[in-house]
Amino acid sequence: MGFPESVLTKDEQVVLHLHPHWKALFLPVVWFVLAVAAVVALAIFVDWGAIANYIAAGVALVLVIVVTVWPWIKWRTTHYVFTNERVIMRNGVFSRSGRDIPMGRINDVSFSHSLFERMLGCGTLTIESAGERGQVQLTDLPQVEKTQSVLYELVDADRQKHTFGDDDRDALVREIKNDAEPAS
Repeated sequence: MGFPESVLTKDEQVVLHLHPHWKALFLPVVWFVLAVAAVVALAIFVDWGAIANYIAAGVALVLVIVVTVWPWIKWRTTHYVFTNERVIMRNGVFSRSGRDIPMGRINDVSFSHSLFERMLGCGTLTIESAGERGQVQLTDLPQVEKTQSVLYELVDADRQKHTFGDDDRDALVREIKNDAEPAS
C-alpha cells in the first residue's frame, strides 16, 4: 500500500518518503531460505511418502507466511514522510495508526547508530516536539544522518517563513508611512 497523497495539504510537498531500512527484512529472508531448504531436504532425504511431504510443505508454507510475508507487509505499510510542513508517520496493515508533527513544533532532532548500523547506513532518528507526547523515535531509518540534515533544513525554513524579521519590519514601516501621507 502506497502513501496516500490525499492527506497532504494544497501547498504541501513531499521532500522524503522512507520505509524502515531493509535490515528489517534480513531475518525473514533467512527464515524463508531455511524453510525452503528444510522442505527440499525432507522431500529428498526422508521417505515418508507423498502425504507427509505435502503436510511438511503446508506447515512450511504457513511458517513462511507468518515469519516472512507478514514482516514484509508490515515493512511495506510503514511510512516516514517528510514534507515542507510536517513529519508524517503511518504504520499498520489492517488497523492503521499515525502521527503528524508540524515543523513549527519540532524542538530537537538527533540521531544515533551503532557501528553495525553505520556500516548498513541506518540508525535511529529522535524527534523531540513541543506537546504532550514529547519525542518520537524512528528506528531503522535509512540514511539517518542525511535525513537528520534534511529535517533540520526543513525546520529552519519553516521558522524563517514564520518569523517576523528586519526586512518584514522595514516593509511594514514603509507601508505605514505611505498610508499616512496625504493623497494629492
